[in-house]
Amino acid sequence: MLIHTLFDALAWAMAALAALWVRRRHGAAFARIGLTERPGYWISGLAGLGLGASAVAALNNGLAGLLPIGHSVAGALAGGILAVEAYKAAQGIRGSTGGILVLPLALGIAVGRFGCLAAGIEDFTYGLPTALPWAHDFGDGVPRHPVPVYESLAMLGFAALFVAALERRWPIPSDTWFYLFAIWYGAQRFAWEFLKPYPLVLGPLNLYHLICAGLIVYGLGMLAARGRQQSGIAAGA
Repeated sequence: MLIHTLFDALAWAMAALAALWVRRRHGAAFARIGLTERPGYWISGLAGLGLGASAVAALNNGLAGLLPIGHSVAGALAGGILAVEAYKAAQGIRGSTGGILVLPLALGIAVGRFGCLAAGIEDFTYGLPTALPWAHDFGDGVPRHPVPVYESLAMLGFAALFVAALERRWPIPSDTWFYLFAIWYGAQRFAWEFLKPYPLVLGPLNLYHLICAGLIVYGLGMLAARGRQQSGIAAGA
């Protein structure tokens, strides 16, 4: 698992560099960036991230009859979002504060998934068998869907869209980007889950399908709430 650890370290490094780039070049676009510098914001977020990553991986692995250990990106995102939203509610903070995290998260996931690919069959992120020409042997001699690559490419595409929007000043409000990220991550991951041999928990859906559906609902709900708030402001102007 050393190769996976190395890719995880590279993912964290890329995320840090991406955050620095966004802050220095486009910090003015994220007017509420100062809120992310509160200690409570990071403490709650990191705690939720860690708990979500471990709990979801343990539950999914347990359902599959494997050791209840590991970490889950989807679980980390869900846990982090829940914790930060709870912190913001307790502090009376409304609106999005996660825009600066979009590029670090997208690039970190993209790089980290290549670590999953290199880790092989033991990582439990492999896809179902396939005869497609780009099938990958994860170490068991069976050509499979390279699901980690699918996710990496999807997240790199979103990262490129985000950078292009900032650099070319597309008329996309900065306080919508984190919600768009949650929707995109949830949607693409929801699709790839049909290509994995994970245990089903609700009809044709596995645990990650449900979590990703929650991320999509969260993003859409927050965008809808923002739209209602903006409409109210415009009506009162």
